[in-house]
Amino acid sequence: MNSTLQPDLSLLYPHWPAPSNVRAFVTTREAGPSQGAYASFNPADQVGDDPLTVAACRQRLQEEVGARPLNWLNQVHTEQVATTYSSGIDADAAIATSSDYACVVLTADCLPVFFCDEQGSKVAVAHAGWRGLAGGVLENTLKALEVEPSQVLAWLGPAIGARVFEVGPEVRQAFMAGHPDAAAAFVPSPYRLKHYMADLYRLATQRLQQAGVEQVFGGNFCTLTDAERFYSFRRDGQQTGRMASVIYLD
Repeated sequence: MNSTLQPDLSLLYPHWPAPSNVRAFVTTREAGPSQGAYASFNPADQVGDDPLTVAACRQRLQEEVGARPLNWLNQVHTEQVATTYSSGIDADAAIATSSDYACVVLTADCLPVFFCDEQGSKVAVAHAGWRGLAGGVLENTLKALEVEPSQVLAWLGPAIGARVFEVGPEVRQAFMAGHPDAAAAFVPSPYRLKHYMADLYRLATQRLQQAGVEQVFGGNFCTLTDAERFYSFRRDGQQTGRMASVIYLD
């Protein structure tokens, strides 16, 4: 799809066999109006950036999706799903069953996951930080879609990679509670005793497949090591922007 945004914006499009009326993209930081630590395209309004610049970024996203509003969520690292247009609601995933609005989540190391059905009648996006992922945000999103999981496509967007995502034992325990297969997604950290390197992509794929999703795509990124394209909270700390993952029905 050809972007209608300003030419100084760079978008990442998922490689998945979604129906032609399913539109999806992830913003990158390669070009845009944001300055300093937030350069160059930060649409997140809760990270300390200049509100006017954030508003300009959001306006460009609005131009991309047309007249339909963007369903901005108040993300709180839970497994809650917004099933209707309810901008500002506490949730970490959203679904749409019409072209009336676009779903969006913001990430910087956490995993964005796009969903659509094979018929192109429903779409969703989830913000899967490790807490939400362990708590069932992907499973809850699938349930909210009310589609047979074998008829669902999922695409895993930019997130922190397994080689650099060090976590404590409590994270491993949270995933293994009821899901012993999750042990395969953790290897002992070479940096600290009793710590692990966690593979978010593998964990998400496991959860999706266990829920019956057979068509899983993406998962070949690392936000921490790819500083040119992506923001990373783990790399840059509090003063950094967010990527927007947007999906809608055209």
